[in-house]
Formats: sequence, structure tokens, C-alpha cells
Amino acid sequence: MTTSSSHPDFAELVRVSARIGCLSFGGPAGQIALMHRELVQERGWISEEQYLHALNFCHLLPGPEAQQLAIWIGWKLHGIRGGLAAGLLFVIPGAAVILALSMLYGAAAQLAWFAALFLGIKAAVLAIVVQAVFRLAGRALGTRFRKGAALVSFLALFLFNAPFPLVVIGAGLVGWLVAHWRPALLGLKASGVAPPSSPRPWRHSVKAVLIGAAAWAAPMVAVFALLGRDHVLWRVGVFFSKLAVVTFGGAYAVLAYMAQQAVGAQHWLSAA
Repeated sequence: MTTSSSHPDFAELVRVSARIGCLSFGGPAGQIALMHRELVQERGWISEEQYLHALNFCHLLPGPEAQQLAIWIGWKLHGIRGGLAAGLLFVIPGAAVILALSMLYGAAAQLAWFAALFLGIKAAVLAIVVQAVFRLAGRALGTRFRKGAALVSFLALFLFNAPFPLVVIGAGLVGWLVAHWRPALLGLKASGVAPPSSPRPWRHSVKAVLIGAAAWAAPMVAVFALLGRDHVLWRVGVFFSKLAVVTFGGAYAVLAYMAQQAVGAQHWLSAA
């Protein structure tokens, strides 16, 4: 039931975005569900149809779909400043919590009770990830061909240590060919409805791209100017810039590729 105006002012958008950023535990599945409840069901800022369409598009984009969805909703309500506000507030509360936990871990990691506490947290996080993967698989792998493609991709990554981007690109090409010749194998049906025809806002699109590129480039330029290309922050920035454009499949695809690179290639972390 709607309890707020269908078009909030900017201050209200910032307040609700901060609330979502502070409460969105449970990974992308929980974050998407929370945004749906807060923004669609309770406030009516976005319609059910708009939300589902945007979510479908975000699943097709590289990178974490929940954050992309938050950015889109902010942009839909208040343009570029709304997208920036919603996107930043989606990650800043979590980043602050992670910073605090990392400081606590660094100070108390050698204590037996603290190590036991984190062992329990590791088990709970693993259970959350496994449960979410099964939930997503149940919705995404609706045909035998999709299940077979998922199995082949898993074997390529697990047994042959194939590069993650190569697996994704190969799966995308196979999907495109199958959709062209045998769409029934993917569970696709022709809608018979022509796509809507409307003016294309090129000026607004170019402006959004330029502002987004500037938001990405600003910290990279600062690191390069102040610390140089040999500093670890430069390598971290370059790595995550690549990560953002090759990790199709949502947040769990991001996690898989990030683990593969951060542990196996860059040696920033151990597997444990």
C-alpha cells in the first residue's frame, strides 16, 4: 500500500536510499527484495512493471544488479543527481561497516574467542550464498539446455581453470546462436508485439555517460597523480574497472571472478 507521494522530493529520496543502504543485508536477493518492498509496495515510487523491467535489464548488464537497480531508480526519480545519490548511499553504509569490522579483526584476530566468532560468521555467509545460488538457479535454469550450459560453464571454471571472461563470452555466443535457430531450447517464445517507437534522448544519454565516466575517472586520476602506477591502490582501481565490464550474471558472478583474480592472479588474499 502506498504511504508516500508517487514522486518524492530529493531529500526524501536521499533519506530512503540511506535507509536501504543500512538495512540491505543478505546479498543481492535480499537487497532487491528490500527495494521492492520499500519503493514499490510501501511508497509506490516505481510501478511493479517498471521495477521488473529494470531488474531484467540489470541482469543483462555486467556488474552487481542490485546496485544498478538502485542507481536506475534514483535516476528515474531525480535524474543524474538522484542516480548518484542512490548509488552511493547503496554502498557507503556497507563500506563503513566493513571498514569497522576490518579494524576490529586486525586488532583482535589473534584472540581465540574472536577467531571462533568469525568461524561462525563464515559458515553463515557460506550458507547464505549457497541458498541464494540455488534460488537464482531455480529461476534462471528453466530448460535442460540452460542447465547443460550452466554445467559446462562450471566444469570449464572448476576443472580447467578457464578465464572467467572467456567462459561468459562463449556462453553468450552459444546463447545467441541457439536463440536464433532453436529458441525453444532456451524457453523463448516470440511475443508478436512490435517494440515501442519513441524519440531517443541522445543528449541526456551522452550527458549521463560523461558524468559516469568522470565519477569513475576522478579517483583513478587522484591515485595516479598522488601515488603513481606502482601503488596497490592503482592496481586495485584497474582491476575493479575491468571487473565492472566483464562480470555478466549479477553479483555472484562478480564474486566468482573476483575470487579467481584476487586470490589466484593478484595474491592480495589467501583462499581462506
